Amino acid sequence: MCQRRYVDDILKRFGMDECKAVVSPVDMSTRLVPSDAVTKVNAPFREAVGTLMHLMTATRPDIAYAVGYVSRFMENPQEEHWVAVKRIFRYLQGTKTHGICFKPGDNIDFRGYPDADWAGDLADRKSTSGYMFMLMGAPVSWGSKKQSSVSLSTSEAEYIALSLAIQEVKWIHRLLCEILTVTNETGPELKIREDNQSCIKMTKNPVNHGRAKHIDIKYHHIRDEVKRGEVKLDYCKTSVMLADIMTKALPGPRHTDLTAALGIHACSH
Repeated sequence: MCQRRYVDDILKRFGMDECKAVVSPVDMSTRLVPSDAVTKVNAPFREAVGTLMHLMTATRPDIAYAVGYVSRFMENPQEEHWVAVKRIFRYLQGTKTHGICFKPGDNIDFRGYPDADWAGDLADRKSTSGYMFMLMGAPVSWGSKKQSSVSLSTSEAEYIALSLAIQEVKWIHRLLCEILTVTNETGPELKIREDNQSCIKMTKNPVNHGRAKHIDIKYHHIRDEVKRGEVKLDYCKTSVMLADIMTKALPGPRHTDLTAALGIHACSH
């Protein structure tokens, strides 16, 4: 699944068809904040972000965090925000042939990866949730979203991100079972991998975790899902956390490695 022609079109539309390519969509040294300036940047900021959102939603989860990041400044974009948008275009210049590659096989391996940064937004110190769901080695659902409240710890931020992922996985599982003409009980196991040990403990033994008392009750459905065995929650190392790409700016080599692990490669056609 590749949108090479679409990428070529938008690069040309925004005057970036001859730009110099970069290896990651977000400059790690960039620290963007909202502006109260009276004037806005003289650039098609909203239009550009809209076209990038379409690409990100369809076939390019590797730019999801970057697009979500710049979309926070739609209200009053400044020059530095426009530079960040152009950075995404420069990344696409070097990866325009990339797309999602599904491999043939009979093993319906379905698993999810939730993740969160902590207090990453410099303006309000809110965290970013991200999730990635893989089917047969390729992404089928993904998301990157700033959390609605301030988290007091990394565990809390991860717990909220896990809640979002479980809500997403339920409807995907039902759809998958319908496609495979099986029941929820006989369908693919709901497996979610989490890289925060404290977060996992909060889901399995809530009595001993006073740190979770202040967390909004709407997130505690996680405990019921795990207790009933409807979701299997396992620990994984941060080095193999695929959703890391959905929550923060990453060094070029790390971004490249995760993109490959997601099954996003140069398409042959």
